[in-house]
Amino acid sequence: MTFGFAPPATASLTTATGGASRHGRLLEPSEWTAAGVPLLRNPREVVSGLHSRHSPVPSTAVIAVLGPEERLVASASFVQRSASADGWEYRNALLSRLRRVIPHDLRRRTPVRTAVLMYCRDGDERWTEEDGAWMWGLRDACTLHGLRCGAYITLTRGGWQVLGEGRGGRHPSSESRPERLGSMTEVAPLPLSTAGGMVEPLRRAAAR
Repeated sequence: MTFGFAPPATASLTTATGGASRHGRLLEPSEWTAAGVPLLRNPREVVSGLHSRHSPVPSTAVIAVLGPEERLVASASFVQRSASADGWEYRNALLSRLRRVIPHDLRRRTPVRTAVLMYCRDGDERWTEEDGAWMWGLRDACTLHGLRCGAYITLTRGGWQVLGEGRGGRHPSSESRPERLGSMTEVAPLPLSTAGGMVEPLRRAAAR
């Protein structure tokens, strides 16, 4: 598994006020790979579905919780505006959104649901310290909410990429026009016991 490297997308990560590098609140690519993050079976459909639902622009984070068969259980999106964010701050932002859209699974011995994060940013597909801080934040937020830590996906002008897996594509990208599925950028958890006991699958969004 190989990664490219690029300068951090924000200078804040190495500032004297407490950057992620200084405090270790980021994950290097090798650490992320060694963590054994479960692979997405069909990342293109996951990415296309989240892109359609949340219409991300640069600096937008989309956190999604997937159940069995990669069915979407809940998702939320937000713009990370802080100029001094690090892994700790990212963790708190993600955990706040998770708490709004889905109950925690801390009573379970083993996580049964998986959280994935798609971050739309400027730059190219190469790993940055900003990505490392988001990885740290995702892993920690999942632990505190009783979820399995899933994939970290970047969305740039060149397309999308699942970091650590070497899988990606040109569409959608940060400049793509999404197929709108609704106007909300934050959705409540889908009911787990509706008529027929079904939740909405991501696969209803056509892969592009």
